[in-house]
Amino acid sequence: MPSYKAPVRDTLFVINELLRLESYGNLPGFESASADIVSAVIEEGGKFAAEVVAPLNASGDAEGCKRNADGSVTTPAGFRQAFDQFREAGWGTISAPEEFGGQGMPHVLGFALKEFLSSANQSFAMYPGLTNGAIEAILAKASDDLQQIYVPKMVSGEWTGTMNLTEPQCGTDLGLIRTRAVPQMDGSYAITGTKIFISAGEHDLAENIIHLVLAKTPDSPDSSKGISLFIVPKLLVNADGKPGTRNAVSCGSIERKMGIHGNATCVMNYDGATGFMVGEENKGLAAMFIMMNAARLGVGIQGLAQAEAAYQNGVAYAAERRQGRALTGPAEPGEKADPLFVHPDVRRMLMDAKAFTEGMRALALWGGLQVELSHKAASDEERQLADDLISLLTPVIKGYGTDKGFDTAVNMQQIWGGHGYIVDNGMEQFVRDARIAMIYEGANGVQAMDLVGRKLGANMGRAVQALFALVDGECAAAKGDAQLAPIAERVEKANGELKAATMWFMQNGMSNPNNAGAGAHPYMHIMGIVALGLMWLRMATVAGEALAGGASDKAFYEAKLMTARYFAECFTPDAGALRRKIEAGSESMMALPIEAFATT
Repeated sequence: MPSYKAPVRDTLFVINELLRLESYGNLPGFESASADIVSAVIEEGGKFAAEVVAPLNASGDAEGCKRNADGSVTTPAGFRQAFDQFREAGWGTISAPEEFGGQGMPHVLGFALKEFLSSANQSFAMYPGLTNGAIEAILAKASDDLQQIYVPKMVSGEWTGTMNLTEPQCGTDLGLIRTRAVPQMDGSYAITGTKIFISAGEHDLAENIIHLVLAKTPDSPDSSKGISLFIVPKLLVNADGKPGTRNAVSCGSIERKMGIHGNATCVMNYDGATGFMVGEENKGLAAMFIMMNAARLGVGIQGLAQAEAAYQNGVAYAAERRQGRALTGPAEPGEKADPLFVHPDVRRMLMDAKAFTEGMRALALWGGLQVELSHKAASDEERQLADDLISLLTPVIKGYGTDKGFDTAVNMQQIWGGHGYIVDNGMEQFVRDARIAMIYEGANGVQAMDLVGRKLGANMGRAVQALFALVDGECAAAKGDAQLAPIAERVEKANGELKAATMWFMQNGMSNPNNAGAGAHPYMHIMGIVALGLMWLRMATVAGEALAGGASDKAFYEAKLMTARYFAECFTPDAGALRRKIEAGSESMMALPIEAFATT
């Protein structure tokens, strides 16, 4: 059976030493995030994930969720008890607003806990995870009355939330939705339609489920400009705030799927269900995008999480499994064979995994800090910069993070060889669970097009220019240090490839939009390399300073420096190849007629 231990030491390194969270103590919400409090939250959250949630991962995958004759859903054995502990301990309240019962602490801590829970058991983590995005959408767009009715119970974990977008005939193109919302005399709406792929759509973990549903009113435009957003509770809420009668919403079936078996992915039927409009009519997409952006960052963390869990088990197997001899001669002559660790190809996969997971953790937690600073930084300029950077990099965190997360899970399975293909060893579950993260909350091709088609040109390219300047500035400063210079030079060169690819889009994307479409995915990966490169340059800087100051944990910081060097040497060269793929354009890609793809 696979094992999992939360990466507490590395997480605290990022939060306390890289991000220096305590230095923001003058900002709202940060004052309570002292190093002692942060350490306690991270350590206890890691224990909860490893000791309570992780043991349910394999059994939950094997058992799955069951839809009962009355339409209710039973989650796998142990999930309900674990969720009760999650709720009672207040883990879901960490970053929620204090006025609604939350602890109001920085999103960085919530992001770290999200990683731990998702590594331990992605299916379980999805139940409370979606609720946070629903809360953000309700707080941003719903009336005060709706906020007071729903948000406190969602913050406490007594109620959970969902996101209902997709329908059988449409996914990304939401203008095609058919779900209807008919206004009623009391100001509510009757919601009728079918939604599919609804994660945590029905379950037995909470007393009520609050669905956020996209629908069209009778006279709305028949396009994406005619979509409104509605709160549709599973149980209607009485005047005293307690759940009452069952609403006309039900789980029609549970999807049979490749992975995340412990999460109820439902077909949801709305048969004149009572709903309440969130925000303005025909402005539902803007409201839902608030939840979707939160979800995209969360899914990027899922990519990291599955990579981390698989990596831990890949390391353990490589250390204990003996196979062959080191190319330079027996590493352990007293044994019949050397451990897998001596083989360069195994080391390649392990170093790739280490460089990705630690770099991605830094990027994700840095992203959590930018979310906070975009609202709370002291000056308008700082808030604008944080908002620009996290808006630009959200599709990268989701797209690059889940692409590489899946690749890492596959490579860790590869280290196990044939044993990795056997269900009982658990490696194949990491691969199956990681795969969905590349698909939902906007498939990664859509993320790439969002980056190239929307984010690059926004505000005359202000965000990407800020990223270029940030990377160049830090690389220039680091080149004065002999230990950091080789890393900085390679990251700077990758940033140059990103600049060149951006300029190529400016020159060739407008005249032929297919050029932008053809190059969007490799462009997203170049930006991912540059973003992780920036994080590794910063981590190497911190590690060098710690070693110069006589840090007691010498091996930890030396490993950081060597992994930073590995990332610079083995990841950044890909930026040049990816740029050349972009510059190949779309002509050969789009030239063949559909008939040419037939195989018979």
